Amino acid sequence: MKLETLRRYALSLDGVTEAPHHHYSSFRVAGRIFVTVPPEGDVIHVFVGENDRERALALYPEWADKLLWGGKVRGLRITLAPAAAPAVEALALRAYEACTAPRPRRARPAGPAGRLRRCRDARAVRRRRAAAPPRP
Repeated sequence: MKLETLRRYALSLDGVTEAPHHHYSSFRVAGRIFVTVPPEGDVIHVFVGENDRERALALYPEWADKLLWGGKVRGLRITLAPAAAPAVEALALRAYEACTAPRPRRARPAGPAGRLRRCRDARAVRRRRAAAPPRP
Protein backbone atom coordinates (compact mmCIF):
# COMPACT_ATOMS: atom_id res chain seq x y z
CA MET A 1 0.00 0.00 0.00
CA LYS A 2 1.18 3.52 -0.70
CA LEU A 3 0.85 6.43 1.71
CA GLU A 4 -0.91 8.51 -0.93
CA THR A 5 -3.65 5.87 -1.20
CA LEU A 6 -4.24 6.05 2.55
CA ARG A 7 -4.17 9.86 2.45
CA ARG A 8 -6.85 9.94 -0.27
CA TYR A 9 -8.99 7.44 1.64
CA ALA A 10 -8.68 9.19 5.01
CA LEU A 11 -9.45 12.62 3.57
CA SER A 12 -12.53 11.19 1.82
CA LEU A 13 -14.09 10.43 5.23
CA ASP A 14 -16.51 13.04 6.55
CA GLY A 15 -14.87 15.83 8.55
CA VAL A 16 -11.28 14.55 8.33
CA THR A 17 -8.36 16.98 8.18
CA GLU A 18 -4.63 16.43 7.90
CA ALA A 19 -2.51 18.40 10.36
CA PRO A 20 0.97 18.27 11.86
CA HIS A 21 1.42 16.49 15.18
CA HIS A 22 4.87 17.27 16.56
CA HIS A 23 7.13 16.02 13.74
CA TYR A 24 4.47 13.59 12.45
CA SER A 25 1.56 14.13 10.11
CA SER A 26 -1.85 13.20 11.48
CA PHE A 27 -5.39 12.61 10.33
CA ARG A 28 -8.04 13.98 12.66
CA VAL A 29 -11.77 14.14 13.02
CA ALA A 30 -13.45 16.45 15.53
CA GLY A 31 -9.97 17.32 16.83
CA ARG A 32 -9.14 13.69 17.67
CA ILE A 33 -6.25 11.87 16.00
CA PHE A 34 -6.97 8.44 14.50
CA VAL A 35 -3.86 7.94 12.28
CA THR A 36 -0.35 9.40 12.48
CA VAL A 37 2.41 9.20 9.89
CA PRO A 38 6.08 9.42 10.95
CA PRO A 39 8.31 11.61 8.74
CA GLU A 40 9.81 8.63 6.90
CA GLY A 41 6.36 7.69 5.55
CA ASP A 42 7.04 3.96 5.43
CA VAL A 43 4.83 3.14 8.43
CA ILE A 44 1.62 4.51 9.90
CA HIS A 45 0.17 4.43 13.39
CA VAL A 46 -3.52 3.55 13.59
CA PHE A 47 -5.25 4.10 16.93
CA VAL A 48 -7.74 1.24 17.12
CA GLY A 49 -9.28 -0.46 20.14
CA GLU A 50 -7.98 -3.60 21.76
CA ASN A 51 -10.30 -6.01 19.92
CA ASP A 52 -9.45 -4.61 16.49
CA ARG A 53 -5.77 -4.52 17.38
CA GLU A 54 -5.61 -8.14 18.52
CA ARG A 55 -7.56 -9.33 15.47
CA ALA A 56 -5.24 -7.45 13.09
CA LEU A 57 -2.14 -8.78 14.86
CA ALA A 58 -3.43 -12.34 14.42
CA LEU A 59 -4.47 -11.87 10.77
CA TYR A 60 -1.58 -9.73 9.52
CA PRO A 61 1.60 -10.50 11.51
CA GLU A 62 3.78 -9.71 8.47
CA TRP A 63 2.89 -5.99 8.48
CA ALA A 64 1.06 -5.16 11.74
CA ASP A 65 2.78 -4.64 15.10
CA LYS A 66 1.70 -3.29 18.47
CA LEU A 67 2.10 0.45 18.80
CA LEU A 68 3.51 1.63 22.11
CA TRP A 69 2.58 5.23 22.85
CA GLY A 70 3.33 6.75 26.22
CA GLY A 71 4.42 3.36 27.58
CA LYS A 72 1.09 1.67 26.73
CA VAL A 73 -0.16 -0.26 23.73
CA ARG A 74 -2.42 2.23 21.94
CA GLY A 75 -2.94 0.82 18.48
CA LEU A 76 -1.08 -0.63 15.50
CA ARG A 77 2.15 0.22 13.70
CA ILE A 78 1.58 -0.78 10.10
CA THR A 79 4.41 -1.22 7.60
CA LEU A 80 2.92 0.11 4.38
CA ALA A 81 4.94 -1.70 1.68
CA PRO A 82 3.62 -5.25 2.33
CA ALA A 83 0.22 -4.14 3.68
CA ALA A 84 -3.03 -4.87 1.86
CA ALA A 85 -4.87 -1.63 1.07
CA PRO A 86 -8.41 -2.89 1.85
CA ALA A 87 -7.33 -4.16 5.27
CA VAL A 88 -5.50 -0.93 6.15
CA GLU A 89 -8.47 1.15 4.99
CA ALA A 90 -10.77 -0.98 7.16
CA LEU A 91 -8.53 -0.42 10.20
CA ALA A 92 -8.39 3.32 9.52
CA LEU A 93 -12.18 3.35 9.28
CA ARG A 94 -12.49 1.58 12.65
CA ALA A 95 -10.17 4.16 14.22
CA TYR A 96 -12.19 6.96 12.58
CA GLU A 97 -15.45 5.49 13.90
CA ALA A 98 -14.00 5.30 17.41
CA CYS A 99 -13.19 9.01 17.24
CA THR A 100 -16.64 9.97 15.98
CA ALA A 101 -18.61 7.82 18.43
CA PRO A 102 -20.22 9.80 21.24
CA ARG A 103 -18.15 9.62 24.40
CA PRO A 104 -19.91 8.88 27.69
CA ARG A 105 -19.84 11.70 30.17
CA ARG A 106 -18.00 11.06 33.38
CA ALA A 107 -20.45 10.98 36.26
CA ARG A 108 -19.60 12.96 39.34
CA PRO A 109 -20.53 11.48 42.69
CA ALA A 110 -23.59 12.95 44.32
CA GLY A 111 -23.64 14.35 47.80
CA PRO A 112 -20.89 16.08 49.77
CA ALA A 113 -18.00 14.32 47.99
CA GLY A 114 -19.25 15.50 44.58
CA ARG A 115 -19.83 19.07 45.79
CA LEU A 116 -16.38 19.16 47.37
CA ARG A 117 -14.74 17.99 44.13
CA ARG A 118 -16.67 20.58 42.10
CA CYS A 119 -15.59 23.30 44.55
CA ARG A 120 -11.94 22.21 44.29
CA ASP A 121 -12.18 22.15 40.50
CA ALA A 122 -13.70 25.64 40.45
CA ARG A 123 -11.04 26.99 42.82
CA ALA A 124 -8.28 25.48 40.66
CA VAL A 125 -9.73 27.12 37.55
CA ARG A 126 -9.94 30.50 39.31
CA ARG A 127 -6.32 30.20 40.49
CA ARG A 128 -5.09 29.35 36.96
CA ARG A 129 -7.01 32.26 35.49
CA ALA A 130 -5.64 34.66 38.10
CA ALA A 131 -2.07 33.48 37.49
CA ALA A 132 -2.34 33.70 33.70
CA PRO A 133 -1.13 36.89 32.02
CA PRO A 134 -3.94 39.14 30.81
CA ARG A 135 -5.05 38.74 27.22
CA PRO A 136 -4.37 41.66 24.89
